[in-house]
Amino acid sequence: MLTKKQWEHCLNVMDEMFPDAHCELVHENPFELTIATLLSAQCTDVLVNKVTKTLFQKYKTPEDYLAVPLEELQNDIRSIGLYRNKAKNIQALCEKLLTDFNGEIPQSREQLVTLPGVGRKTANVVLSVAFNIPALAVDTHVERVSKRLGLCRLKDSVLEVEETIMKKTPKENWSKTHHQLIFFGRYHCKAQNPQCHTCPLLDDCREGQKRLKKGLVKNVD
Repeated sequence: MLTKKQWEHCLNVMDEMFPDAHCELVHENPFELTIATLLSAQCTDVLVNKVTKTLFQKYKTPEDYLAVPLEELQNDIRSIGLYRNKAKNIQALCEKLLTDFNGEIPQSREQLVTLPGVGRKTANVVLSVAFNIPALAVDTHVERVSKRLGLCRLKDSVLEVEETIMKKTPKENWSKTHHQLIFFGRYHCKAQNPQCHTCPLLDDCREGQKRLKKGLVKNVD
């Protein structure tokens, strides 16, 4: 397992590699971010942004989403995986926003996770990005990178990964660390063909060393 000093070194390197890491879901307000994050489950941000480019022109408020038949909303997001269930959750979310929160996205995790389709990861994204409240969302990139580096155990749950990263990372850096881990996993330590041979974190990475030793990583240089 990585020591705190080794983890600090990893964070410093990722900060140098991706100083401008940020949320890549295009949005203009907390409501749009919540919808976009909901849509992003098991889907790329690139595809979500393609869909929301027109979706957010058509639907501006919770009332707008409730003013159309479910089938119409499904058709509007049809290119996104699980679109039927996501459309159903979006309308249910909008109804709850109007009923319980005066149409506004709440600013606490406890309230956010009561919204249909919103789990802990989505809630943490909204808290961090929309409201600048320290939170650390664990998506597939964050989980993969933290386990490959050896900060977390391979058997750790998503919640355990979140708790470990938060414990070993200064609270004021949680949001930045979340985005930099995502960028590192999305553009460097990829699920397929990670760039271990050129990785500045190779000396600290148990998975990278193992892959190179077994000849599992292709040198693309």
